[in-house]
Amino acid sequence: MQTLFAQQPVFCYIAVALFGLIVGSFLNVVILRLPRMMQAEWRASAAEILNQPVAVSASSRVTLSQPRSTCGHCQAPIKPWHNIPVVSFLLLRGQCANCAHPISLQYPAVEITSAVLAVIVVAVFGMTPFTGFALIFTWTLIASAMIDWQTQFLPDALLLPLLWLGLLISLGYEHNFSLVDPGTAIIGAASGYLVLWLVFHLFRLVTGKHGMGYGDFKLLAVIGAWLGWQALPIVLLMSSLAGAVVGGALMLTGFLERGKPMPFGPWLALAGWLTLVAGDTIGGAYSSLAGLR
Repeated sequence: MQTLFAQQPVFCYIAVALFGLIVGSFLNVVILRLPRMMQAEWRASAAEILNQPVAVSASSRVTLSQPRSTCGHCQAPIKPWHNIPVVSFLLLRGQCANCAHPISLQYPAVEITSAVLAVIVVAVFGMTPFTGFALIFTWTLIASAMIDWQTQFLPDALLLPLLWLGLLISLGYEHNFSLVDPGTAIIGAASGYLVLWLVFHLFRLVTGKHGMGYGDFKLLAVIGAWLGWQALPIVLLMSSLAGAVVGGALMLTGFLERGKPMPFGPWLALAGWLTLVAGDTIGGAYSSLAGLR
């Protein structure tokens, strides 16, 4: 496989990009349906605690595969040939084939992002044992960030498997299955969770408010497990700066009301991914700017 990639890099990049588009289409399903599945689970749990019946019909049950995808406006089923990543959006001119209602730009944006980031990951790591895991890390971060941006929830169903996967592949560090050894991964996961846990409780004691959610702790623990505790300072710095800049811009333009919370997960995910593919470069640039070398 490595020889094929070296001989036909353009072909391999195109194949990776096409596969990334397909995965991006699936990520859109996850982004749309997983929050609904979580809400249904919470309602069922609350009803069980309150000793109340929960009537859930088969037609209303939502999974990642059922029911069929439909237009959110007219509820018309989406035909398979109208569901081709990016291409269908362009051919339909961004409108539903049945009612001409605009299709959200989120769909092609997630698909293109999934493809572009996949190509970058392959370009950085090549066809190595770690590359497949890095793609899983990347795509899960995309879904988690989008769900958090829309709902301010970071699903355990995405974060916890990714955390355990990061810890498990560290066992194969000597065989290039991971960027960090098991000790570094474990300390990274624990440090990532505890750092934001402490910040959360200090902020609550000082202001009486909740500054972030527990999902943010878990996401930083995931990043620590995959990249090691050494990556956490630069991840926190970049995510805080990105959140402050974007949050300030949104308030200045009126898209975000002052005092209204903005999710932190997308900026953690962005910083974590940038550190994955360019951690040494970013760390070196920061050290030079800070006069540390």
